[in-house]
Amino acid sequence: MRLTTQRQIILEELGKVTSHPTANEVYDMVRKRLPRIGLGTVYRNLELMAESGIILKLEVGGTQKRFDATVTPHYHIRCSSCGKVDDIDLEVQQEINEAAAKTCNYKILGHHIEFSGICSECLEKNGEQLLN
Repeated sequence: MRLTTQRQIILEELGKVTSHPTANEVYDMVRKRLPRIGLGTVYRNLELMAESGIILKLEVGGTQKRFDATVTPHYHIRCSSCGKVDDIDLEVQQEINEAAAKTCNYKILGHHIEFSGICSECLEKNGEQLLN
């Protein structure tokens, strides 16, 4: 896949954030640099870049698709209250693949784990605090 100017700018904008934005949020970021770009163009380019492995497409629990510039294996956590998605700084557990392979008739290619919780902002709104 050719990295067009539009795709390059989408990738640059996506790489600036760790919030795992939706296509609409990426569109809002990219429009500041390319005012004439359409939402459909951004969406198609995000899908193409995800299919090509340049970015990740996260289809997390019942929410809009989100996109991630970090393509190396890592885990995510989603706020059950507001839907925010963050990376978790936790080493990927490859032994899960080996354990799963022993229990099924599949060649395991990888795994995706999404943790759920309530983010600090939502806890604060509810007058609660983190326990760690």
